[in-house]
Amino acid sequence: MRQAIAICLMAAIGGNLSCSSGKRTASGEASDNGVANVATVSSGTISRQPSAPTQAGPPVVVYKTTKDYSRNVPVGLSADGTRVVSYPAVSDVRRLPYPTPLANGYLLDNRGIGHNVAFLSYTYEEYAALPATPSPEELLEKVIDKHPLLEIHFLGNRYQYKDIIRELNERIEAGELR
Repeated sequence: MRQAIAICLMAAIGGNLSCSSGKRTASGEASDNGVANVATVSSGTISRQPSAPTQAGPPVVVYKTTKDYSRNVPVGLSADGTRVVSYPAVSDVRRLPYPTPLANGYLLDNRGIGHNVAFLSYTYEEYAALPATPSPEELLEKVIDKHPLLEIHFLGNRYQYKDIIRELNERIEAGELR
């Protein structure tokens, strides 16, 4: 029995080591160094900068929008903006996962947004009160802005921060998110 467990552990460790090389980022870029990339959308461009390797965990996404959508439900659109490809269930927003305000108009995401985020006309309260989760087609009709982002920054994961709001505000005020 111990021998079987040892073999399984060795296989798992070997699998993890072999899986860590040649990873691809969301944009398809190869990354052999095991270091996460930070992506930034600013004025329609995306830049990437290396960050320290981190333990897996919930991502830290900091962003700015063209208007105040902090009370509106976000959804993920296809790259061409013609389909809703990710969205919350009504039960997912009952705890009202508003973004956390940060310095200089930045927001800390608490819902799970990405580059292709769009915002619905539904507020979190309105969405949570719906009797059932709308279909992707119904949600697409409720999109009020398909291009709301001025900037988006992927800053590792929440486990690497001791006081996330204070630390993010320090980075913002130091000009690190430009």
